[in-house]
Amino acid sequence: MLPPFIGLIGILFAIITFLFLLRKPEGNEKMREISHEIYKGAMAFISREYRIIFIFVAVMFVIISKFLSLHTGIAYVSGAFCSMLAGFIGMNAATRSSSRTCEGARASGTAEALEVAFRGGSVMGITVAALGVVGVGTWYLITKDTSTITGFALGASSIALFARVGGGIYTKAADMGADLVGKVEAGIPEDDPRNPGVIADNVGDNVGDTAGMGADLFESYVGSVIATMAIGAVMKDPFNYLSFPIILITIGLVASMLGVLSMKFLKTLNPQTALRNSTFISAILFLAGAATTAHLMFGGLDLFWAILAGLAAGILIGIESEYFTSGKPIKEIAESAQSGPATTIVTGLAVGFQSTILPIITICGATLLSYKFGGLYGIGLSAVGMLCTIGIVMSTDSYGPIADNAGGISEMSGLDESVRKITDKLDSLGNTTAAIGKGFAIGSAALTALALFAAYQKVTGLKEIDLIDPMSIVGVFIGALIPFAIASMTMKAVGRAADKLVLEIRRQFREIKGLLEGKAKPETQTCIDIVTKSALREMILPGLTAVISPVLVGIFLGTESLGGFLAGATVSGVLLGIMMANGGGAWDNAKKWIEEGNLGGKGTDTHAAAVVGDTVGDPFKDTAGPSMNILIKLMGIVSLVFGALFVTLHNSFISLF
Repeated sequence: MLPPFIGLIGILFAIITFLFLLRKPEGNEKMREISHEIYKGAMAFISREYRIIFIFVAVMFVIISKFLSLHTGIAYVSGAFCSMLAGFIGMNAATRSSSRTCEGARASGTAEALEVAFRGGSVMGITVAALGVVGVGTWYLITKDTSTITGFALGASSIALFARVGGGIYTKAADMGADLVGKVEAGIPEDDPRNPGVIADNVGDNVGDTAGMGADLFESYVGSVIATMAIGAVMKDPFNYLSFPIILITIGLVASMLGVLSMKFLKTLNPQTALRNSTFISAILFLAGAATTAHLMFGGLDLFWAILAGLAAGILIGIESEYFTSGKPIKEIAESAQSGPATTIVTGLAVGFQSTILPIITICGATLLSYKFGGLYGIGLSAVGMLCTIGIVMSTDSYGPIADNAGGISEMSGLDESVRKITDKLDSLGNTTAAIGKGFAIGSAALTALALFAAYQKVTGLKEIDLIDPMSIVGVFIGALIPFAIASMTMKAVGRAADKLVLEIRRQFREIKGLLEGKAKPETQTCIDIVTKSALREMILPGLTAVISPVLVGIFLGTESLGGFLAGATVSGVLLGIMMANGGGAWDNAKKWIEEGNLGGKGTDTHAAAVVGDTVGDPFKDTAGPSMNILIKLMGIVSLVFGALFVTLHNSFISLF
């Protein structure tokens, strides 16, 4: 009973942190007005999105309850609810933190702004971790049945894809639309209050990088735990193997809360050092607890080494992502921009492709080490180990959009340049923490997908995948195709939504007299409404494709073909996800490096070429790329939940012929 109880303490911790934030000053009337516009737009988006998702959840509940069991259906709904609740709470905190971060920078300086932004992000981080502990811990306490508990993971996965795709389409359509008309056509600065798309862009930072990323990591978190439990359920004397992953995430939650509290003492350091040290504190505390628990439960440290391999892989992938998105490669892209947009695009693509090498080697190393120390169960534990400190990882990731919005509020409020310098410094660090968060997300997706695949093998009784068998090869190719198809859908969706926003911003500049002179107010809510409707309409097809494709393969081609399907999807999805996330981040930071005054700075042809690269990279890093890791896990969990049913239905289908 201890994990659910500690999970409730974690939820209380998040609530207290949120109340602490609300006591911070919001700034002057203009800052409060802008902050309220962002909050109102974000809440409008998420409420509409959840209404659409509710229909999908209701249909899935009926299907699961009819073909599997009522308990699994209820578990599915509870997983979906926890994911939606985490997104709602986290985005509420993020949108209320930005103006307070800006005011902290104005009134007190960097240390205060850093603490407020980090605490705002920690509401999301701790909520995600705590709800995962409460949900998985409670279902295990009630049922002790992993086939029922997998429903909870499926619920989390369903919400994650819709939230990530919908939020990603929104944020990048708003960003591209605002930049293309504002910066490129009208020649006004970024975050200029005259631009009708700026508020929509600020809303997008929250719905994509806070609610979307939170749902993404929540899915990985519970998926890795439940996949490991499913493997442990078929082992000899399974009780300890079933309990161990739940105990680990409970230890991780406590370690994350202590890491959040440490920021009170670290905030006077360099912001990057402070965020990194808080993460290290949580990691060290977790490892100490994990080693002690492994020794007490299993009489040795073999399983601890599997956990350590996963956590080390997550940190390494984060460092590797940081290098490619803020190190020497961004200067190479910036220098190539001197030759124009074409070379900027080519160099950025090359950096994205190159950035896949080290993370894949890292994932392979973690897989081999964890298998050596714990077999298939060890691979599952490595994924759990990577995500056990999700509370602090998500806190540093959610900090990014808060700092970004604080910079926008500073610009739109006309505050002193010194305030914008502080927020820009925090925002630049936020791009790095976002890249690290995406690294953790894709790394955990790869290991979680392997664990889900192992659990699927156990459930279906699949002995092996024969690569000489044409049915297996067909499965591999179809699986490898799906990530490319989803990437195409999401990229085109961003383009279509951005087109609509571009037309609206042009209309307002043309028809609202005095807007470009700063004498009239833009119709910001109209822009928000246009992008919201477009994003929610466009997210449906990719979401349904991810759910339906493994079902069709499982029924018509069989479980071995479905095994090949999952293998192909995992390989191509991980590679595409890393390439797009890192390539897009590199384009973005190359542009920012030029804006700092390098290579001529703003207003030059070099800067204009870098803006084009950043515009291309936006849907890479915030829409299509992050969708990949959710995609491969969702298809894995669908296959696991319905695996036994697929065997029956496929046999019935074959008997017809």
